[in-house]
Amino acid sequence: MDISITLTGRLGGEVELKSTRAGVPMASFRLGSTPRIRRDDVWVDGSTTWISVVCYRGLAENVALSLNKGDPVIVEGRLRTTTWTDPNGDRHERLVVEASAIGHDLTWGTSLYRRPQRRLEAVDPSESADLAEAAPALESGDLVPAGSRA
Repeated sequence: MDISITLTGRLGGEVELKSTRAGVPMASFRLGSTPRIRRDDVWVDGSTTWISVVCYRGLAENVALSLNKGDPVIVEGRLRTTTWTDPNGDRHERLVVEASAIGHDLTWGTSLYRRPQRRLEAVDPSESADLAEAAPALESGDLVPAGSRA
């Protein structure tokens, strides 16, 4: 059984992009969520809850390119417990969200969606138009990979 969870909060630091031992891209960051609490007639910040978020593959690469410290985000994923033993032999546990979807929380601002650019397929010079004419489009990013929609 999985525990599905949806969180909102802000990135507590920059996204860290690494690879697993198997070479799979992995991104991680800390998400902080601070509730607003009414005390008497005044709204104040409550205690911040921090949780670690990890994601893999294409989501990890896109998160690393899209999110920055302080960004408001929505995270959907599964709650996991990670365990490890430190050099002293002490065992530790931590709750981590393994994200399946992450996006900007548009309650706090706007965002611009862009598809990631895929690698352009190799061009056979005997079948292509003059590459000099294509150079400005390459530099401006106007070319779309073969087989994709514009």
